[in-house]
Amino acid sequence: MSPFTILYYFLSVALYLVALPLLITLSFKSKYKQSIPSRFFLFNNSRFDVKEAIWFHVCSLGEVRALKPLLELLGKQDIKITTITQTGNAEAKKYDAKVRYLPYEMFLPFWVRKEKVLIVLEAEFWYMLFRVAFARGTKIILLNARISERSAKKYLQFAWFYEKLLSKVEIIFAQSEVDKNRFLALGARNIEVVGNIKLAAKIEKAKEYPKPDIETIVAGSTHEGEEESVLLAFREYKKSYDAKLIIVPRHPERFKSVYALIQSYAEQNGWSSSLFSQTQSFENDIILVDKMGELNNIYAISDIAILGGAFREDVGGHNPLEPAHFGCKIITGKHFFHQKELFKYVHHVQYVEADEIHKALIECKNIPSSRVEEKIDLNRVVEMILQCSKGK
Repeated sequence: MSPFTILYYFLSVALYLVALPLLITLSFKSKYKQSIPSRFFLFNNSRFDVKEAIWFHVCSLGEVRALKPLLELLGKQDIKITTITQTGNAEAKKYDAKVRYLPYEMFLPFWVRKEKVLIVLEAEFWYMLFRVAFARGTKIILLNARISERSAKKYLQFAWFYEKLLSKVEIIFAQSEVDKNRFLALGARNIEVVGNIKLAAKIEKAKEYPKPDIETIVAGSTHEGEEESVLLAFREYKKSYDAKLIIVPRHPERFKSVYALIQSYAEQNGWSSSLFSQTQSFENDIILVDKMGELNNIYAISDIAILGGAFREDVGGHNPLEPAHFGCKIITGKHFFHQKELFKYVHHVQYVEADEIHKALIECKNIPSSRVEEKIDLNRVVEMILQCSKGK
């Protein structure tokens, strides 16, 4: 190993020791009760078997779902998948693949085996992952690679570091020309723009629910603080229009607190409210969907989608393709920096501040439904993956 790699490794060990009390504490929280023990203590997270395969590393739920059309094109290839989050890990287990959590960096020299090829999605730039996989003889591909406008300056400040990391990569498939130029500025080479692979995803609903007989608004993938902004807007909107509101928080550990907030507003305004898990219906004025995997089913029966994650400055927005696919009129915030490429492909979206949601709801009377027109061809990506997996 190079002196830099040795130094980096020992810094990762030092950071681990400093963070150990926090990691132990967080491991008792439901959001992390599987991922932290697996990633930081290797609990139920053994190495992959010695048989070489095509290895995908992704972060969370959205990236795992984006793999589906690619895996279908790869056919009967042996597939391995590592993830970071629990929701992503659970989704990955739906595929015909061996699934693990990616361990913390200090474990990787002892955990990673040689694979045919490693495909890393989006911005999962772990130095030890790249360094160890390359040292084992695994070819590395970056897929759906992006560097957000918000992060670009930070990356450039450490360009020397990312040049070392990216020098181990065989090819980078970038989301856009802007992303390509940002990677070039970091010293990367062999970059192709193929677009966002999420455009290739087949968007489906898992269940068929009856459409409510009044205007239906869904607040999807909401984060802390966003539900209250939506409820304030809905309160004003309901003074003039008959409508119902369905709220689907992004994280299940927030269901209880969000429902308490809903009940408070319902009591103040004389609305009816319910938990979807208890009623399995949409009869009340406000419904909290407290089950995972229901959002597409809800988009399919909704007229307007208020897409969360973009009314705060620290989240970066969520995927607009799903509500657009089902013909919802989309309202979202202005802080969608992680989804900028996807929003380019979606027409008729209102981008507003949190205190402007009420006006946007009224404006929905005058605009058409959102829609997606563009597609992506994954054949070049599949060709390169197979080429690398054969050692060419």
